[in-house]
Amino acid sequence: MTTSGSAADGRRPESAEEAQEPDPRRWRALWVTLVAGFMSLLDVTIVAVALPTVQRELHASPAQVQWVVSGYALTFALALVTAGRLGDALGRRRIFLLALSGFVLFSAAGGAAPNITLLVVARLAQGLAAGFMAPQNSALIQQMFRGAERGRAFGFFGATVGVSSAAGPLTGGLILALASGAQGWRWIFYVNVPIGVLAVLLGRHLLPHLRRSGRGHVDLPGVLLLGLGVLALMFPLVQAESGGIGRRWWLFLVGAAILAVFVRWQYRLVARGGQPLLDPRLFTTVRGYAVGAGVGTLYFIGFSGIWLVFALFYQQGPLHFSPLRSGLAVTPFALGSASAAVVAGRLVDRFGRLLTVCGLTGVIAGLGGTALLLRFAPLDSAPWLAAPALFLGGIGSGFVVSPNITMTLRDVPVRMAGAAGGALQTGQRLGAAVGTAALPGLFYLVLGRSHDYRGALVTAMVTALVGMTASLALAAYDWRGDRRKREPRRKCPDEVANDPVHSRQT
Repeated sequence: MTTSGSAADGRRPESAEEAQEPDPRRWRALWVTLVAGFMSLLDVTIVAVALPTVQRELHASPAQVQWVVSGYALTFALALVTAGRLGDALGRRRIFLLALSGFVLFSAAGGAAPNITLLVVARLAQGLAAGFMAPQNSALIQQMFRGAERGRAFGFFGATVGVSSAAGPLTGGLILALASGAQGWRWIFYVNVPIGVLAVLLGRHLLPHLRRSGRGHVDLPGVLLLGLGVLALMFPLVQAESGGIGRRWWLFLVGAAILAVFVRWQYRLVARGGQPLLDPRLFTTVRGYAVGAGVGTLYFIGFSGIWLVFALFYQQGPLHFSPLRSGLAVTPFALGSASAAVVAGRLVDRFGRLLTVCGLTGVIAGLGGTALLLRFAPLDSAPWLAAPALFLGGIGSGFVVSPNITMTLRDVPVRMAGAAGGALQTGQRLGAAVGTAALPGLFYLVLGRSHDYRGALVTAMVTALVGMTASLALAAYDWRGDRRKREPRRKCPDEVANDPVHSRQT
């Protein structure tokens, strides 16, 4: 019955993909995708340190300059699931190289923009290209790697995700320090051009021509419904600093209603034997996917927003740090995250969800200790006293992001890898949007009432820790469930092909 079911719904191409010999250039190809992914994720936060200069030089209003950051995040999130499905249907190598080329082109356009309107347009297009590129990274890893190697590859991918988010302020500050002058902010965008061109050339040479995982059909009604739903949820968040949440709160209800219609439409397509944009069986039959998506979304609420709060505290608060010095103050977290993520990729097969539980505990302890030190230690020495606590938090983060990505995607059929990776990152982008809107807003709210920068920082950090604690509770629940079931952590590729879980998906 398994064989006939596989043949009936077209799983034969997937089995052939799994049986292919590993490409000998797969590790070099991985580094090409990671460099491109690092650029796209870094651009979420790197521009923030240059906004005051951009606003002054381009004579922009606060609302206009806000779109330089929020517009990128919006189109990034809108593209993810659709881009993942297109990669599944049309070829991930093709979509990746086209999106990377567009990212380079729009980065150059942003750097050359003569006014704020064209800069915002370039950032919207740049975010769209980044959204098309991002899900191909995780999908290519699943195509190119098998067994324990896949865990190691996802370890590097997790390190890229963690470090790029935390390193944005430091990288932006460093570029502004080196590119002096009124036009120095343009190098925030220009720096992507030579790196991106090299990545395109290497990608054309190294990325394998793997067999497509699906037919060319794309669920256009699903694309429209999901896009409108995500847009309705994201738009008030990206406009939070200009009062978007207060004026447009009703869009949250609209977005939830549209997404409910989207889910019903996906189930209807499955019942008809069609190809949905995002197969709902990912969440109901693929072990670990739903929990992993929830853990990632809750974690990114606190993880993404806290860096903007740190930048506000260090640069606008009583310490008056430069952008570079502000970035250096949070570098211990990035170093800890990078080192731990690579190690975690080697341990995830052995310890599974326990790594995430321990990692979240470390993040909460590290950031909690940082909050206490920044609140009560002498002001001049507090940032440096907090460095070890930040490093501990970074190590914990390395054991969260990388293993969670691996465990969320490990049992996903390769034919669905792009859409699954896109949906996972969409949840993370939504969580990041909530965090980057809520935490700075809370920081300013407390600051306006008390004029206490240290108190405002601690309040925002404690709020971030609440989201991380919710993520820890979900991860612990999943870990205990795995222990009770005593299921094997991983199956070999030939076992995966005959797994009844995958048969039930058909």
